[in-house]
Amino acid sequence: MNKYNVITLCGSTRFKDEFIEVQKDLTLQGNIVISVGLFGHSGDNDVWKNGTKEMLDDMHKCKIDMANEIFVINKDGYIGSSTKSEIEYAKTTGKSVRYLEDIDE
Repeated sequence: MNKYNVITLCGSTRFKDEFIEVQKDLTLQGNIVISVGLFGHSGDNDVWKNGTKEMLDDMHKCKIDMANEIFVINKDGYIGSSTKSEIEYAKTTGKSVRYLEDIDE
């Protein structure tokens, strides 16, 4: 695995098409890409049960732990509270953070 950079995608699941496009692009650039398992804001919310969001949030932090960096899908500048939490987590664990669209820091 040291041969390939590992990137976890973060962002609102309302941007399903962008997640798929970025995953393809980063994979073709030679990266291992870890993405979300469900698109809750894009039609997968019917399979959610009590506690599913909490489990997925915890699981996504484990995915960040597995990566060298995260790539934030921030279409139209949107970064929700869950994604903000993931960005902060990534930064505190020493991961680099890249964004689909430029941000003001």
